[in-house]
Amino acid sequence: MMVTGFEDIQKLSKENVELAMQSANAYNQGVQAIAAEVADYSKKSLENGSAAAEKMMGAKSLDKAVEAQSMFAKSAYEGFVAEANKIGEMVMSMNKEVFKPIENVMGKMTK
Repeated sequence: MMVTGFEDIQKLSKENVELAMQSANAYNQGVQAIAAEVADYSKKSLENGSAAAEKMMGAKSLDKAVEAQSMFAKSAYEGFVAEANKIGEMVMSMNKEVFKPIENVMGKMTK
């Protein structure tokens, strides 16, 4: 009787470690994807900022420089909002993947 109890505890412990590893792997993959996305966005933002600065410096009049700056500001804001939404969706997706193994266990426990 004692051996069976120990084996059950050992099996449960092994399953819990495997679930924790699955969650950790999902978290690592999610964080890597988010980091890559942020790096790409940062690179694009710097490129767009440099292009806008060149355009403003090359403007023939103050009105054209202000127009270029306004267009850049609008574009940068819209790009930031879109990127923030994309990152938010990536975080939500990552959280679902991280907690999926735990949800499966909880589902089994309630049956």
